[in-house]
Amino acid sequence: MRALHRRTLRAGTAAALALCLAVLAGCGNGDDAADGTVTLDFLSLAWQAESVTAYQALVDEWNEANPDVQVRYVQGSWDNIHDQLLTSFMGGEAPDIIHNDASDLTDFANGGYLADLTGLLPESLVEDIPQQAWDTTAYEGGTYGVPFLQEPRVLVANTRLLEEAGVRVPTPEDPWTWDEFEEVSADLTRDTDGDGDTDTYGVAWSMKEPVTQSVNLSLSTGGRIFDREDGENVIRFGDDESAVAELISRQVNEDGTAPRSSLGMSGSDTLPGFFADRYAMLPLNFSFRQQVDQQAPDDFEWSVLPMPSGGGEDGLAQGVAPQTLSVAEDAEDQQAAADFIAHLTRAEHAMDLARGDWMLPTSETALADPSLNTAEHGWRTGVELAAHLRPSPVLGVRGYPEWKDKIATPAFQEFYSGAFGLSELRGRLRDDGNRVLDRYQR
Repeated sequence: MRALHRRTLRAGTAAALALCLAVLAGCGNGDDAADGTVTLDFLSLAWQAESVTAYQALVDEWNEANPDVQVRYVQGSWDNIHDQLLTSFMGGEAPDIIHNDASDLTDFANGGYLADLTGLLPESLVEDIPQQAWDTTAYEGGTYGVPFLQEPRVLVANTRLLEEAGVRVPTPEDPWTWDEFEEVSADLTRDTDGDGDTDTYGVAWSMKEPVTQSVNLSLSTGGRIFDREDGENVIRFGDDESAVAELISRQVNEDGTAPRSSLGMSGSDTLPGFFADRYAMLPLNFSFRQQVDQQAPDDFEWSVLPMPSGGGEDGLAQGVAPQTLSVAEDAEDQQAAADFIAHLTRAEHAMDLARGDWMLPTSETALADPSLNTAEHGWRTGVELAAHLRPSPVLGVRGYPEWKDKIATPAFQEFYSGAFGLSELRGRLRDDGNRVLDRYQR
């Protein structure tokens, strides 16, 4: 498994410390009872009721079958998880088994807080997860997490509006190109009452958090943004990297096929307008289908479509940072903790967890199961996109959090809103960004 590179640890804030102590109270590095029973703490970040139930059921199943190694379920939160874990690691109170995502692992592996799982996992599990997923959890020759859930970005579309416009419906085998997507967005943009104002926009780009999707979607046009040169991370922002960002800017500022008002929204914020025919298509993470299903009016019909293709060998490629399961370096029994992770990620269990989170399992066996290969709610579209998912270019980049927060987020937001042009965006992302990365690589 190829190594990734670390990114910088961030100090915990007082608020994160308080939340960490509340969530992780009682967590340690496993407890040995007088009768020899080992108790391991499992920090779960599941939050949907269906997902929490699935995790708890698997913990109960393990505990019934393994009386000598008991697992204690600890409910955590995705809010400030990095700072929560850092505080617990530094205080010697980290949970033994940790649910997180791949963007955090190189921090903690570099700090010596996570166990190298090489040799601790069954070969059947290692072989069932593709190498491109394992690449997201590798660091300097070690493996510091099991990547078990992932999700592509997809287009959630108003089926009726697509049919009324008479546009071709794309599939993973025959997707829209980015050029076709622009044309379709124009076809779907309507002034229905003739008053000169747009009533339906072809697409709404939710860019409250613009960096991850801007970086990950650039893979479809051959972009990387982060590259390696002479053993160091560097930022590039040439034509391949900027193609998707330029398209989004055109749709907002020139074509009028995407509203400027959605740029400050989260994905959830765009749903009311979607249900009211204000937006015909929404680029959303795959798991948002659950919110669409739960919140849509009874007579509302929606479809799941692949994001457009950049053509060539990159095509439908996009970056991801899977959810992961890791073992603390200080865990009392690392092998037992790894065995529990293997239990959670067995193909039949991975399917339960994926359905609970409306995400995709990385397990190739689970992905092939007929229960996931169904047209309902777009599951089959997601499964067909799984082969095109690649490690996000941001993984392992030292200085990425500072670049994202201080430079890239405001730069992308201002560019998309039309405050400045492409030349200024290139300068901020590349020139200012490389100065940030250089400080982390001296």
